[in-house]
Amino acid sequence: MASIPLTEAQIREGLQTLAGWEREGGKIVKLFRFDKYLEGTAFASAVGVLCEGLNHHPDLFIGYKKVQVSFSTHDAGNQITEKDLAAARAIEAFGFPKAK
Repeated sequence: MASIPLTEAQIREGLQTLAGWEREGGKIVKLFRFDKYLEGTAFASAVGVLCEGLNHHPDLFIGYKKVQVSFSTHDAGNQITEKDLAAARAIEAFGFPKAK
């Protein structure tokens, strides 16, 4: 069963509780910054493991002391669904102490 895309109002409401997460077209995105490069790679790995458990996988872009995490739902035509917001909430709840 395909996921149902959220309305504009639902997306805005969902992002209000997710500090630093923004909408970029049909996805939600957050840039995490770190003091050291390896902190970012460890963070990306932890996000990968966490999201594997959720069966909802982000696009991860690892740069120098930064990691960009973005979500959209493929079976909803690469649009934003509750799955995306739930995964972002799970990342925030995990409490990565070094992420800025």
